[in-house]
Amino acid sequence: QVQFMESGGGEVQPGGSLRLSCVASGYIFGVGDAMGWYREVPGKERKLVAFIEHGGKTMYLDSVKGRFSISRDSAKNTTYLQMDNLKPEDTNVYYCNAGHYAEGRYFPRAGYWGQGTQVTVSS
Repeated sequence: QVQFMESGGGEVQPGGSLRLSCVASGYIFGVGDAMGWYREVPGKERKLVAFIEHGGKTMYLDSVKGRFSISRDSAKNTTYLQMDNLKPEDTNVYYCNAGHYAEGRYFPRAGYWGQGTQVTVSS
């Protein structure tokens, strides 16, 4: 059974940092695969924040470039999202997803989601 478990969310003040983790179990990360972090405000569509593909290529949402960094530890089957200089507009539930990478784009897999972790940025 494939499972993804996010952790690391919390409440921080503007300018603070958090590191989110997504541990995958029962999932083999292979060529053509990618891991993505999404965020969602209730009532709105989930938005792709960052992804990392099997070869190491990364992509970021424009509003988080220079502040967020995605990485992966293959030995631990864990994907991280380091979030620095957090802003109130970064307040969301963050989800990880295992998807495909092709032609420079990320394609999420249905059913390959974690349960989400809440990030709140507030003074």
